Amino acid sequence: MTMEFLVVVLAVALAVIIAILVVVIATMLRRGGVRQTERDDQVDALTAGLEHREELLADREARLSQGESEVRQREAELIQAEAEFTSRKDSAARAEMSRIEALEKVAGLSVEAARAELLVQAESTARLAATQLAKQIEAEAREQAERGAREVIVTAMQRVAAEQTLDAATVAVALPGEEMKGRLIGRDGRNIRSFEQVTGASLVIDDTPGMVELSCFDPLRREVARQTLTELIADGRIHPGRIEQTHAHCALSVEQGCLQTGTEAAAELGIADLDPEILEVLGALKYRTSYGQNVLAHLVESGRLAGLLAAELGLDVAACRRAAFLHDLGKALPDDGGSHALAGAEFARRHGEDVDITHAIEAHHNEVEPATVEAVLVQVADAMSGSRPGARRESTESYAKRLEGLEQIASADPGVERVFAVQAGHEVRVMVRPDQVDDAEAELLATRIAKRIEAELNYPGSIKVTVVRESRATAVAR
Repeated sequence: MTMEFLVVVLAVALAVIIAILVVVIATMLRRGGVRQTERDDQVDALTAGLEHREELLADREARLSQGESEVRQREAELIQAEAEFTSRKDSAARAEMSRIEALEKVAGLSVEAARAELLVQAESTARLAATQLAKQIEAEAREQAERGAREVIVTAMQRVAAEQTLDAATVAVALPGEEMKGRLIGRDGRNIRSFEQVTGASLVIDDTPGMVELSCFDPLRREVARQTLTELIADGRIHPGRIEQTHAHCALSVEQGCLQTGTEAAAELGIADLDPEILEVLGALKYRTSYGQNVLAHLVESGRLAGLLAAELGLDVAACRRAAFLHDLGKALPDDGGSHALAGAEFARRHGEDVDITHAIEAHHNEVEPATVEAVLVQVADAMSGSRPGARRESTESYAKRLEGLEQIASADPGVERVFAVQAGHEVRVMVRPDQVDDAEAELLATRIAKRIEAELNYPGSIKVTVVRESRATAVAR
């Protein structure tokens, strides 16, 4: 019974398993059929797409074939055009060569020679044009600069009115009578010898009625001698002892007068804090002249000009006026063989003047390179005061030397034939040989001569350099 039950159970289980397997296999078969159908549909779609692409590719290939044919045709046309252009170019080159050969035969020059000649001509033309352009630019710049400077300078000069007096190395002293000449000479000439020994001035007694002359190159010593002689004549007692006594008194009087004069000159410019020794030296400049211009008057005028220029330019008026007022201080100091500018600067430095003031003093003649605005302004004021018409006069010797120096400087260049200094030395006319100096070189020659004159000569005002180039053709009819 048990065995049979087990067999039945196994049979039922087996039947169930088989049924399940049949169901599973049937289900799988149904699913596989659906999937196959889907795959078939996809394959059909892909096949249709590929066929469409093949059609597109075939169409594109046809168009590419047509384009390639057109490109080949265009390429053939370009090759033909290039061949025609090359042929025309060769023909043009042959024609140009023929023309050049014909021109060479007519002109008698090769291409290289003609090119070289053309370059020389172009270089000369360009050089002349460059020189003219440079001259024009320089003239325009100079005109603009001079216009501005002229306005400042003229404004300052118009506001200054200065008196000028001329002085010389001799001075005349009036006598009350002719008998005074004998008393001045003294017994055996002892009075005149004593006077000349004490004063250091020469007493000239001649036939000129009513006067005698004092001669001395030291203006201060000459002034002391003049006052001494005037007092001796007024007193009437003339002998060696009286001469020495009177001279000592007059020397002290002149020294005190120098201090007073220096103080008054400084006060005229509004300067009140100068050292007394500086004031005394400045007062001594009252008796000194430079080219006929009184040095103290020149200093006062320079101080005024510097102050006016500084005011126009917006600079320190007091400092510029002070520096210009002291710039010729060294002219009254003992001559030690050095420059009066350096000596004056050192003297001012020892007496407490500011470094900018002393620098302006030592630089006003360029012994020291100007490094401040005050120094440059002092140079300008000094030149304005000295070069103003009527301010100074030149000696015949210095005038002749200046003219000779101008002609020597202008004659140094090759090609110069003759040189003339005209207009009292304010213009130099240079005659050049036209076969050695062309137009462009003439412009450069004028500039070189002007630069050398500026570097080698000292002169008032300005000097104009004119280069004259003249070509002449002469024929003789027989």
